[in-house]
Amino acid sequence: MTATDDQHPAEERSAQPDVPLTRGLSAKLLILTVLFVMLAEVLIFMPSVANFRLNWLEDRLSSAATASLILAQNGNESLPRGAQNDVLMAIGAKAIAVRDDGVSRIIVVTEMPPRVDHHIDLQNVSALDAMKGAIMTLFVGGNEMIRAFGVVGESDKVFEIVIPDTDLRSAMLIYARNVALLSLLISLITAGLVFWAINRIMIRPVKEMTRSMLAFAEAPDDASRIIRPEPRGDELGVAERELAAMQSRLHKTFGEQKHLADLGLAVSKINHDMRNILASAQLMSDRLTSVSDPAIQRYAPKLVRTIDRAVGYTESVLAYGKAQEAPPSRRKIKLHMLVEDVHGLLELQPMSGIEFENEVPPDLVVDADAEQLFRVLTNLARNAIQAMSADSDEALVRRICISASRDGSVSRILVADTGPGLPKKARDNLFSAFRGSARSGGTGLGLAIAHELVRAHGGQLQLLESTGGRTVFEITIPDQPARLDEARDALRRQA
Repeated sequence: MTATDDQHPAEERSAQPDVPLTRGLSAKLLILTVLFVMLAEVLIFMPSVANFRLNWLEDRLSSAATASLILAQNGNESLPRGAQNDVLMAIGAKAIAVRDDGVSRIIVVTEMPPRVDHHIDLQNVSALDAMKGAIMTLFVGGNEMIRAFGVVGESDKVFEIVIPDTDLRSAMLIYARNVALLSLLISLITAGLVFWAINRIMIRPVKEMTRSMLAFAEAPDDASRIIRPEPRGDELGVAERELAAMQSRLHKTFGEQKHLADLGLAVSKINHDMRNILASAQLMSDRLTSVSDPAIQRYAPKLVRTIDRAVGYTESVLAYGKAQEAPPSRRKIKLHMLVEDVHGLLELQPMSGIEFENEVPPDLVVDADAEQLFRVLTNLARNAIQAMSADSDEALVRRICISASRDGSVSRILVADTGPGLPKKARDNLFSAFRGSARSGGTGLGLAIAHELVRAHGGQLQLLESTGGRTVFEITIPDQPARLDEARDALRRQA
């Protein structure tokens, strides 16, 4: 994937930082609120329209009972036929009857319908039957006859009416329309209030976090784009604070990575020229070995080995473009002699007041890469020297001691010094480059490199102790597993 391809997602994000209105949380919230309120109104509507139907029939039955009492007192024979029809038309019924002491008597009738489709006892109708009847009247009614009966008021008589459902259905449709319009109005008002409240409490902070993430993704090196969390104690407040902390860490990491990239480029340029200089120094050091001066003969081999190591390391830097360590080439090495090479490289002057003690047993053998272990011990020793050189009191004991032992197949190396100890910041970032330095202006690369090399051996580098007057690092390196053919050869030789 090319750099141009990597830039496409960021360009798409910056081109469309806002979600379209139809797909936004605000629109979804508004629609869902309206739907849920409408659903609640529908659940309320069915009992409501059933109750409206029963009330409508009870009103007609009450009017019929009043008319029946008047007609019964005056005698319905005294009323002309036209007046009886006017009474029934006013009520909307086809017939009115009253049942007293088990005897049913028709008070007035215009024409007896050929059939009655529904019989409704207004005093003993269940809620489920009432809703079923209301649905039937709304959807399939209009041409059916209903017989409604029941007690009116405190009377002990049962009044009955036979009435068509045409007017009832019309009234129920008008009622349903009014309820639907009112429900829609309530839904819109409720949705608007809920939308305003949730949008202010939840959606707006989520949008702010979304915009902050998109803006930060475009320029993670710009600290002004880190979100500023609001002082709120709910989940969104926690999310904003965590987002701000994460962006701050990413901003810091991005700066460190950029610093590393710039440093790598600079190191590559420096190594390019340094390799040429070291090549010339290598030629001159080779000539020094042929000089018969005893002092030169004593220092020349150390100088040659040092320059060879420097040349090899600069070539590896140029080959990989960074300090990428090769896998360790492990051999059995005498650690005492390797520590002596470290001591010789340090070139401790008597005026420095720093003592170097090699307490490694002469016969101790370590299974490791000699060059890489040399670099580990050198880095630890140089750090100790720099720490102790910062103290100007001549009465202080300045000593570096390297000791070692074996525990089965594991080698244990201790590097101790009598320096002032590591500060807290260095201990918290012990093996982190550019953060684990114990002195001002340091890079912390020495410990980071040593830690990487020891881990490549399958071992561990750790700080055992760091107090005023004593700092101890421990290196543990396990022997590499023995191959089966080598083990067989060793057994044959023993036999």
